[in-house]
Amino acid sequence: MTELATPPVQQEQELKRISHWIGGHTVEGESGRSGPVYNPALGLQTAAVDFATPEEVDRAVQAAKDAFAAWRTVSLSKRTAIFFRIRDVLDEHREDIARFLTAEHGKVLSDALGEVARGLEVIEYCCGIPELLKGEFSEQASTGIDVYSIRQPLGVVAGITPFNFPAMVPMWMWAPALACGNTFVLKPSEKDPSASNYVAELLQEAGVPDGVFNVVHGDKVAVDSVLGHPDIAAVSFVGSTPIARYVYETGTKAGKRVQALGGAKNHMVVLPDADIEMAADAAVSAAYGSAGERCMAISQVVAVGDAADRLVQAVRERLPKIKVGNGLEPDVEMGPLVTREHRDKVAAYIEGAREQGADVVADGRETAPDGDGFFLGVSLLDRVTPEMDAYRDEIFGPVLGVTRVATYKDAVRLVNENPFGNGTAIFTRDGGVARQFQFEVQAGMVGINVPIPVPVAYYSFGGWKNSLFGDTHVYGPEGINFYTRGKVVTSRWPDPATSKVDLGFPQTR
Repeated sequence: MTELATPPVQQEQELKRISHWIGGHTVEGESGRSGPVYNPALGLQTAAVDFATPEEVDRAVQAAKDAFAAWRTVSLSKRTAIFFRIRDVLDEHREDIARFLTAEHGKVLSDALGEVARGLEVIEYCCGIPELLKGEFSEQASTGIDVYSIRQPLGVVAGITPFNFPAMVPMWMWAPALACGNTFVLKPSEKDPSASNYVAELLQEAGVPDGVFNVVHGDKVAVDSVLGHPDIAAVSFVGSTPIARYVYETGTKAGKRVQALGGAKNHMVVLPDADIEMAADAAVSAAYGSAGERCMAISQVVAVGDAADRLVQAVRERLPKIKVGNGLEPDVEMGPLVTREHRDKVAAYIEGAREQGADVVADGRETAPDGDGFFLGVSLLDRVTPEMDAYRDEIFGPVLGVTRVATYKDAVRLVNENPFGNGTAIFTRDGGVARQFQFEVQAGMVGINVPIPVPVAYYSFGGWKNSLFGDTHVYGPEGINFYTRGKVVTSRWPDPATSKVDLGFPQTR
């Protein structure tokens, strides 16, 4: 077994302090507790992030609560104008945001820029909020009676977001929440928190009033404070399935509306008639992009019939071309993993798969760059079976498994029997088979000759089964519905014949 880099000796240096953003200002934490923030490419701690107490979470919630009354009354046209400015300001600083992501998460700069671009798409969608909040109207539902519906904001809402997309996933939440007239408290991942504070400053620059958007950092203490706070009406979450279940159960028990997106084990089915070169390119980009640390990564290929040998060979030929290194270097295609502990956990699956009978076609431990960074090269496992840990678990790293089956029905059965149902894909030239696949496969997002079927901003994102707790997906139309509640108004006015106002015509029934 190849030895991975040991932790470097921390040199004496002044660590950056990352504090909360409450009521439009930076607020230093008072708990005396903090967490380390690393540059994963260097393997060095660069900052310490304050961990909030329940009292500090409450301070953020009260700032949001105080700001809600005024923000809710802002007209749709003015709110839209602010959102256009938000879009412009964030677009102007997209590379600055991306550099925070590369420095603290490790993803290459091109991936980081892509993350910001996808978040901006949701903001652009929210610029249409006057259209998105339109209700319905029925005149003369009964004699002299009109009935109409409206949607109104919930109040203070919160988001708890993961380390793998520290800019985009918060945008999935705060953008529709604010556009609908809510105020927001964000608890980002403590592993890469700087982007959230920087975005808070940019929102203030764009004209978002103080208190409308707040950021508190922390660990489980902060999470539990958010889930239990009586003044938070709704919570959005993206993360692992065990934590998603905990967030959903705890939040709903406290009477909150909760959407909690969990983990994934995304399968890509490759049929014998598929364009193997196209499928291999797709598998490589979908499995190893962002070091595999994304919930829509393809982690398991299901190769049908004689597609298997051809596909494994095609993928294998591409692996040496993937340059792994510091994400700020222009020719690097894959960066490090987010922490040393996570890197070591992912690496253990490679040895475990070998011991359980899989063929290790490529071992990322052998191709990891030298140095103290949290690097792991790309790995390819062939003949992975459903009984193996590498098949059952969400590895969340640059490890691609291949499972061989005889028929299309066998492939669909594997996908549908998996407890996760986030996304799946099929590669084939047969339109009828592709249509049948989308009809019968049990997953929330389906790609046809598309490896990562992430919906565009005007459709909603989310999975099935253990990939989702709650009944609404994020952003898009379902996101608008999640951050608002419906109200139906039935109205009747006095008969004009009894009015004292001169209507200018005979007042008869």
